[in-house]
Order: sequence, then C-alpha cells, then structure tokens
Amino acid sequence: MSEQTEAAPRALAAGFGRLIVLVYVVFAVSAGARALFQVATKFGDAPVSFALSAIAALIYLVAAVAIIRGAGRLALLAVGVEMAGVLAVGALSFAVPHWFPEPSVWSHFGSGYGYVPLVLPAVGLVYLLKRRRAA
Repeated sequence: MSEQTEAAPRALAAGFGRLIVLVYVVFAVSAGARALFQVATKFGDAPVSFALSAIAALIYLVAAVAIIRGAGRLALLAVGVEMAGVLAVGALSFAVPHWFPEPSVWSHFGSGYGYVPLVLPAVGLVYLLKRRRAA
C-alpha cells in the first residue's frame, strides 16, 4: 500500500455508513413516492402533511447523497435539519392535531413508519459526529 492510500480517510459510506445510506435511500423513495401521489391526488385535504412529507423525502435524499459523496458538513446539516424537523413536527402533531388531518412522515414522531424517522437522524448524527472526531 502506498502512503497516500494508508493516509486517506475511510469514506463516510463505508461500513455502517452503507446501512445508513440504504435506509436513507429507501425512505427517500418511499416518502417521496407517497408524497407525490398525495400532492397530485388530494393536496387540498392535508396540504401541511403532504408538503412536509415531500420535504422529508428531499432531506432524506440530500443526506444519502452527501454521505455517499463524503460531504460530511452537508450530511451533518441535512441530518440535523431532519432531527429538528421530526422533533418539531412530532410535537406539533400532538399539540395541534387539526394541522395534520392526514399523517406526514414525521407526524407523531414517525409512528406510521415504525419510529424509524425518529431513530434514523439520531443514529445518523452519532455516526457522523464520531467520524468527524476520528478525522
């Protein structure tokens, strides 16, 4: 091995990072497809919920691409925004339920998705922060 190869930091998407990317991609596709369908067919029924689901899908996609490309700062920003979003929307969906006549990905802290939307950014933040400290 050359010195350059040995000194190169391990890619963010290596090891456990691959699992995180896989989950982000699955959630980007599932939340995005669901949001597109809901926005196209019944946006007037729950515009806040459906718009938030579309935003969540976009954030999942940005996080996945940032991790794959090794863009640690962008990944950390996307996952941080995701965590803030799921906490805020989760709390608001209990406090002001009439804003969410239909569930969003993040409403009730992601209960409709097995709470993965709540756990994923926590795991992502820990992973990214550990990798950042190690670098």
